Amino acid sequence: MAANGGTKAILAALFANAGIAIAKFVGFLITGSSSMLAESVHSVADTSNQGLLLLGQKTAQRKATKAHPFGFGRDRYFYSFIVALMLFTLGSAFALYEGVHKLQEPEALTSPMVAVVILVLAIALETFSFWTAIKESKLVKGDATWWQFIRQSKTPELPVVLLEDAGALFGLVFALFGVGLSVATGDPVWDAVGTIMIGVLLGVIAVVLIIEMKSLLIGEGSGDRELDAITAELAEGEVERVIHIRTQYIGPDELLVAAKLAFTPGLAVADVARAIDEAESRVRAKVPAARLIYLEPDLDRSVR
Repeated sequence: MAANGGTKAILAALFANAGIAIAKFVGFLITGSSSMLAESVHSVADTSNQGLLLLGQKTAQRKATKAHPFGFGRDRYFYSFIVALMLFTLGSAFALYEGVHKLQEPEALTSPMVAVVILVLAIALETFSFWTAIKESKLVKGDATWWQFIRQSKTPELPVVLLEDAGALFGLVFALFGVGLSVATGDPVWDAVGTIMIGVLLGVIAVVLIIEMKSLLIGEGSGDRELDAITAELAEGEVERVIHIRTQYIGPDELLVAAKLAFTPGLAVADVARAIDEAESRVRAKVPAARLIYLEPDLDRSVR
């Protein structure tokens, strides 16, 4: 469900951003608005980002090899990290540069109503994309808050698209704010101010995404609730207790579980093997993402 939902949100954002980018560039060529230029570059970057997310989903499906025995699931984390970097460089840095430049050398807008019309239409398209991302995210976020979902989600595409769309929508509002005040006051400085606001907004979003994607790329373990569920399933039957356990997501839908288990003393080897198989089955039934499970039997030396 997560993968399909992510793809729907990515495709909605891709088509919306491609159309919006063309309209914004036309608006910039007509009006000369720095806000429109910043938003045009932002939409081009977003369109490229959706392509990178789709590429990550595709390459992550490759089969494991001898050189990569755990597969390529982290490709999705890698490309999401690249998206965050692009959002920072092509989006935030360019908008800040253009805004400061226009602040130092203001230029009057030509045909500003063209920019207003394009921005209003872009807001409508971006709202559709954002709403699609929200609907698909609700399918997997459960009872977590939106901030918890962004921080804890192991599926990178949905948080990325969600924050990208939010940034794009608010960026359009800032651009409309800058152009509108420039028209109302006759002072083009407000267009530059709107551009700087866009740059700051995209910078904040990019930093959040960079931090989260870096954490996933390095390797995150199960959350407390999931870890407790795995531990509880392991500590049944002939297993006296879980001595220690380590988990790590090696892909959005693939969890590695490694644990040392204390078994009832005196069990035959065949009984230990059977108990391990049963423990693995219980964990996979409870946490389907736990596809790779390595269990080591041991004696509980702490009792001694």
